[in-house]
Amino acid sequence: MILEVATLNIKTGLSLDFEKNFQEAQKIISSMKGYISHELKKCLEKEDKYILLVNWETIEDHEIGFRKPEEYQEWKKLLHHFYEPFPIVEHYK
Repeated sequence: MILEVATLNIKTGLSLDFEKNFQEAQKIISSMKGYISHELKKCLEKEDKYILLVNWETIEDHEIGFRKPEEYQEWKKLLHHFYEPFPIVEHYK
């Protein structure tokens, strides 16, 4: 199992909109091959900061299986405009 850790810095004041869109976007990620589970955690010290923790069967399930299909375009449309700067994504085992 691989743990994806994404640090998400959201543009100031847009956290509620991000959370609303994430409710829809999580349906996409949870339907992907190799997906196991995920958690979105809101930072206590910084209002517009989150971490996204996603468990995948393999790193390829995330980097290829998730990012290549057409569904990823919808994920991007729902979420990518909220980030500033773009998230740092790392993998752990």
